[in-house]
Amino acid sequence: MNRSLISIVIAVVLGSVALSASADNQWKDTAKDAWLDGKAETTLLLNGNLNSFTIDTDVKNGVVTLTGKVESEVDKALASELVASLDGVTDVDNQLTVNDSKNQEKDGKMMKKLNDSKVETVVKTRLLFESEVSGLDIEVEVKDGVVTLTGKVNSDAERDLAGAIAKNTNDVTKVNNKLTVIS
Repeated sequence: MNRSLISIVIAVVLGSVALSASADNQWKDTAKDAWLDGKAETTLLLNGNLNSFTIDTDVKNGVVTLTGKVESEVDKALASELVASLDGVTDVDNQLTVNDSKNQEKDGKMMKKLNDSKVETVVKTRLLFESEVSGLDIEVEVKDGVVTLTGKVNSDAERDLAGAIAKNTNDVTKVNNKLTVIS
């Protein structure tokens, strides 16, 4: 019975030592990840081209995960490169999103202007090619898909025809027909 008891005690002691060694390695890995996280945060903070307050870092087993928002694709790549260059970083999982609402807004405005110019050209051309309308006497302005016709025409029918031509043009949302009939 003494042998059984001694075997159990030895097994418990060896198990405790293995568990203690495992906990010690886990603590070292956690400390290393925390150290890398601090290093990554500091590197991003010290870079004058990035707003580090919108970038979060998380490190697990040497892999740095970047989350948050940046202003451009260049900022996203820069953050990734800066962190990847740090000693101890094994990989970078760049999950940053590009906050391009300013660019989208600018692009949206540009597209509206281009679309308005296209609509203006199409309406003006259609009025010039319509033999029953005095196209040279009609001004066409377009803003946000709304066509405004101004100028002078010879009859109510010509006024209505010009309005119908404008209304039947693609991308026109509304027509303000301000044409006046001369007597």
